[in-house]
Amino acid sequence: MARIDAAYNYFMTTYGDNIGSRYESHKKSELRDTYNKIVKANKDSPLYKIKDTEDMGQFAIDIKEHANSMALSVSNLSSAGDDISAILEKRIASSSDNDSVEALYVGDNDSSVDSFTIEVDSLAKPQINTGNFLYSDGHDFEEGQYSFDLDIRNHSYEFQFNVNKGESNLTVQNKIVRLLNTSDVGLSANLISDDKYGTKAIQITSKSTGLAEDEQSLFNISSTISWRELNTLGIDNVTQQPTNSSFKLNGSSHESLSNTFTVNKAFELILKAPTEGPVQVGLMNDTEALSNGINQLLDSYNGMLDIGLKYNGAHQNRTLFNEISAIARNNAENLTSVGIDADSLGHLSLNKDTLSDIINSDNRDSAFTTLNELKNSIGKAASKASINPMAYVDKAVVEYKNPGKSLAAPYATSAYSGMMVNYGL
Repeated sequence: MARIDAAYNYFMTTYGDNIGSRYESHKKSELRDTYNKIVKANKDSPLYKIKDTEDMGQFAIDIKEHANSMALSVSNLSSAGDDISAILEKRIASSSDNDSVEALYVGDNDSSVDSFTIEVDSLAKPQINTGNFLYSDGHDFEEGQYSFDLDIRNHSYEFQFNVNKGESNLTVQNKIVRLLNTSDVGLSANLISDDKYGTKAIQITSKSTGLAEDEQSLFNISSTISWRELNTLGIDNVTQQPTNSSFKLNGSSHESLSNTFTVNKAFELILKAPTEGPVQVGLMNDTEALSNGINQLLDSYNGMLDIGLKYNGAHQNRTLFNEISAIARNNAENLTSVGIDADSLGHLSLNKDTLSDIINSDNRDSAFTTLNELKNSIGKAASKASINPMAYVDKAVVEYKNPGKSLAAPYATSAYSGMMVNYGL
């Protein structure tokens, strides 16, 4: 179990910040198709034992996450239709500083829109309550049943928790953190540490930001029955007041309760950081939108290629590298004609000028055929790697399936495909 924990810790620390994308929501038919592919992979897969190496779990997770990145880049290029050329018909928002202001076009394709500037002075912030720092092995709570009241956005809740005989401060704090996180009332809780003194405190953060004119706070914690325990915990102590975002649109000052809002019913803006000057928001021109999508596709492809190179160096296993690099190698001449070139290791890069020239020439249809073939090939490779990343790792086959009479084995793919594996085999 420790190996699985280590693998999931690696996943959260390496890829946790990237979770969540508008292209990661799926229809029932897409989920059903993925399920059917997993079942088929299990039916055809022999029973095997993976080698006991420290980086095996990390490698499998790297494959799955880079496969996901390739799939998302394919979805981005397919958002306007299966043919990449449909992107030229689609309106795509642009921001001159994506690190500070992200822009999405949400208006109608037929309506006229004007570009504008935005200057972000400050972001909207949530309310944060930070409790008292308590010694983890201390016993500041007597045995008994306690409760506290939570008022949040015109709703009131009562939370109850038990303290059993001999339970430490850390145990009680963890109970309250779990209680708040599982209640789904618009708050998130976690424990923070003071390494100097070896103490921990509960920190509670509102999921909402900003304050309306008639509001004093986003949430309030109190207790008349368990006031002593609440004072010990200190979770009613507000350490950060919620604030609105402050920004200027074309020089005119505005505020918003959130960091996400819509301008002129055409642009959805996501504020990420204060700006050093005006940020221009408008629509991309045709070739700019196409180039950005192709560059994202190539970046995801190069990322998977790097994983293959890394594993080739560590284990002399060229399976993944050969399979991914073959996508570009088998179509090198056509890719060069649309401005996509490969370096000595097989990494792909785009020449925007070459792409723009051919898109606006008589060879436009041929260029889009090449780009669609590249997109589809990368999409197939992403699907295969995501369904069964263990196909690329070093393993010893224990037993092959009976040809023609194989059954689905739901636990065969491994812990890193979302299943469990018996390491005792």
